[in-house]
Amino acid sequence: MSGDLTGLVAVIMIFGIPLGAMYTYYCVRKLRTEERLAAIARGVDVPMQPELSEGARSRRAGILLVTGALGYIGTFALIARAEPDAWTAAAFGIIPLAVGVGFFVDSALIRRDLHA
Repeated sequence: MSGDLTGLVAVIMIFGIPLGAMYTYYCVRKLRTEERLAAIARGVDVPMQPELSEGARSRRAGILLVTGALGYIGTFALIARAEPDAWTAAAFGIIPLAVGVGFFVDSALIRRDLHA
């Protein structure tokens, strides 16, 4: 019985957490838009937030992925001191690390193309 419940909870979490995150993002954007429209209706000058360039977005994604991957690998490296099989889980941190490095390369290529 507990195996069935664990599977059900896992499926609910897999689908529920991303849906909750998307809903929260939508609500925050909606509130910001309503706040901006109310300020404009009152005649307040609302500065628009500048959009990040493609290179800046790639650099930000690279930083987040590389630091997240290093944290993930570091966590499982500490766990591996007590449980050697944890190195298998730590090895999966190489995937986001490689993607983050790819974003850094993309950012560098965009910067080089802009200067050329």
